[in-house]
Amino acid sequence: MLFDIDGTLVDSNYLHVHAWSLALADLSHPVDDWRIHAGIGLDSAKLLDALLGDEVDRLGDKASDGHSERYASLATELRPFAHARELLFAVADRGVRVVLATSAPEDELKKLRAALDSEDALHAVTSADDVETAKPEPDVITVALEKAGVAADRALMVGDTVWDVAASALAGVRCIGVKSGGIGADELRDAGAIAVYDDVAALLDALDSSPIADLWQN
Repeated sequence: MLFDIDGTLVDSNYLHVHAWSLALADLSHPVDDWRIHAGIGLDSAKLLDALLGDEVDRLGDKASDGHSERYASLATELRPFAHARELLFAVADRGVRVVLATSAPEDELKKLRAALDSEDALHAVTSADDVETAKPEPDVITVALEKAGVAADRALMVGDTVWDVAASALAGVRCIGVKSGGIGADELRDAGAIAVYDDVAALLDALDSSPIADLWQN
């Protein structure tokens, strides 16, 4: 069972939006927050292309560094979504290997894992060090499957963005969407999500009737 972490298990998406917004304003290149939000979860190079356009070569590195600094200052605001921890343990207790499938850099991932506080439920974790290109490319999902030691047709992904769904599809993995990252159910379904829940608490409530139950019932 593969889980995205940003916006899925930990309430971090809007902190990323705020950090990018401040970093871009610092460079006198303000971008509307809704445009930033639309790219959260996307590979950072693609995100910078979308936000900076023709200025990406001149400002890209500075924007990335500024985001990292701003986000680090907001890290104390990170918190897990309600029942995220319980969901991971519930899945693990049913004999399913739980993998965090993310391309977050190690410094950010360390803070996310500390906020989540679920290490005993985890079989493996991916990070930016494992891949060259992040979602929507399938690399993160492929590495997560390798670490889990399972074939794509015996895995499921839970994510909050269309990029999670797209990456999963390219890797041959079915994806469940959650709306906690700020993306609507219709958009997630249109991207290919096989089911959509409000958040991981709702998924936990329906766990034994959800698509995840296929992993231990079949």
